[in-house]
Amino acid sequence: MKLSIETENLTKHYGNVLAVDHLSLRVNEGEIYAFLGLNGAGKTTTIRMLLGMIQPTAGSARVLGVPIHLGSHEPWRSVGYLVETPHAYPELTVIENLEVARRLHPGTPAKAVENIIERLSLGEYAHRRAGNLSLGNAQRLGLAKALLHTPRLLLLDEPANGLDPAGIVEIRQLLLDLTREQGVTVFMSSHILAEVSRLAQRIGIIHQGRLIQELNVEELERNRRRRLLLHTRDTQAASLALAAAGRPAGLTPDGSLELKEARDIAGSDEIASLLVRAGAPPTRMAVEEEDLEQYFLRLVSVNGEVTHE
Repeated sequence: MKLSIETENLTKHYGNVLAVDHLSLRVNEGEIYAFLGLNGAGKTTTIRMLLGMIQPTAGSARVLGVPIHLGSHEPWRSVGYLVETPHAYPELTVIENLEVARRLHPGTPAKAVENIIERLSLGEYAHRRAGNLSLGNAQRLGLAKALLHTPRLLLLDEPANGLDPAGIVEIRQLLLDLTREQGVTVFMSSHILAEVSRLAQRIGIIHQGRLIQELNVEELERNRRRRLLLHTRDTQAASLALAAAGRPAGLTPDGSLELKEARDIAGSDEIASLLVRAGAPPTRMAVEEEDLEQYFLRLVSVNGEVTHE
């Protein structure tokens, strides 16, 4: 499979601060790759190096097969990006900002401005000055500029920033459509983990500048912790019955019994029958699955202290 992004030991120092530490990534063509990390983990620095905005201290990067250096221009006809705050000329209207962006991409037809305004639901604001837009609509304008020239690769830093729930759903569907219908590659950082779990085919987790795990959605499903939670009117009797059957249960802070073994989670009907026979029938049973946020925080907590900057 062709690679849209490839880095080899990409490293960035700011004085004594190691922002990105020997990062090696492979992003396949046509996939949505989510780049996750806490604030200060190195996500934005990585994207800036991929865009040739800052010079790596060491290592290398290739985007769409082209080696990237500070000030690189060659691949940008096929790359769209949104990094941190979406920038626009505040005194120009939305449509004027997009026209400026279009002219920076020779060969982009004039019709593209109208099309992207419609696609990003900016029609109502087309003649409003960019400086007067809400945060959410400024973000839509930034996305419109990134998509205007029909890029093969999108580099998006927090693409849902400032959007309301309806807007988040709209952008999610847009990105899915771009990958499915046009084969566009999306490399996105995000802190909205629920969105990542709905979007990404692969996930890379960066912590303190290091890539600590890379996995696809199938591997994430296998790695997520699951537990069977039981509520019963006689917790002690239920616990004794489970222990006697070789299925010892833990006790949660709210007084529920929990079983973590795969055989117990898969055999919940058998567990229920066992408790009924012991005179401590369950009043509630549920399999609880670790979500992406819980998984992420568990992973980074064992790879160094979790801190929010």
